[in-house]
Amino acid sequence: MAELAADQHVRYIVTVEKKKDSFESLVMEHIRLNGAYWGLTTLDLLHKLHAVDAAEVVDWIMSCYHPESGGFGGNVGHDPHVLYTLSAVQVLCLFDRLDALDVDKVADYVAGLQNEDGSFSGDIWGEVDTRFSYISLCTLSLLHRLHKINVQKAVDFVVSCKNMDGGFGAMPGGESHAGQIFCCVGALAITGSLHHVDRDLLGWWLCERQCKDGGLNGRPEKLADVCYSWWVLSSLIMIDRVHWIDKEKLKKFILNCQDKESGGISDRPDNAVDIYHTYFGVAGLSLMEYPGVKPMDPAYALPLDVVNRIFLKK
Repeated sequence: MAELAADQHVRYIVTVEKKKDSFESLVMEHIRLNGAYWGLTTLDLLHKLHAVDAAEVVDWIMSCYHPESGGFGGNVGHDPHVLYTLSAVQVLCLFDRLDALDVDKVADYVAGLQNEDGSFSGDIWGEVDTRFSYISLCTLSLLHRLHKINVQKAVDFVVSCKNMDGGFGAMPGGESHAGQIFCCVGALAITGSLHHVDRDLLGWWLCERQCKDGGLNGRPEKLADVCYSWWVLSSLIMIDRVHWIDKEKLKKFILNCQDKESGGISDRPDNAVDIYHTYFGVAGLSLMEYPGVKPMDPAYALPLDVVNRIFLKK
């Protein structure tokens, strides 16, 4: 089996941010804050967070902040959205710099997006999706501000998106999808509500996502994709069914998607690498306790030592 080219991946992540005129940089312009979370969390998982200037990163994160609303945009001057607000909070957690935030202002921004039925809108324009339920609950939990929302209604909405196959969709009646399942199971885990999940039924649906090449897909009849190494595995871990897949075959699939010379991981073998799949590939290896990679918390999508620091700090 191939080995993880950790040094090359670190070099790829550090250099990709400097190439402002590259194709990858241009297509990620509107989600640069998400990209910062993917890249910096990967560095931390590989014990190399010190490869970047923490003060510089924190200053840039805060330059994406909207003090009038309390939310963060995906880049400097972009409109606020919960997607980018969670990434900002997660990056600040990595550096132990939540003190840079007006925590209550950020929490009020997120709490203000909860709807009467318990769902959450992503921003002021009102799109509703179970992704936003997870993001909002995760953000508020990391900030110790879950009391600002109606948690029971939030849980009830997520449960209303459960399907007959045990999975969850983006909204009530929506198709089961591994990404949405992670969001719903993560939301239920954070709120102590996993008793709503049929673990065997959902575990069966999730383990059937493993393809012949060892990789995992997001729904039936789709090709395997490295990113589902995170979405599916983390969900299986949270419901205690991860032993239902072949981890060795999955490790081999992820490692075969590496660019061993220039660094980075792609969605499938021999495709172009990107920061998104590099993160989810390394995160998937972390969930399988790969040597030299820090352990991840499957619900908060942060290194376990970071999560412990947040919740066990006296």
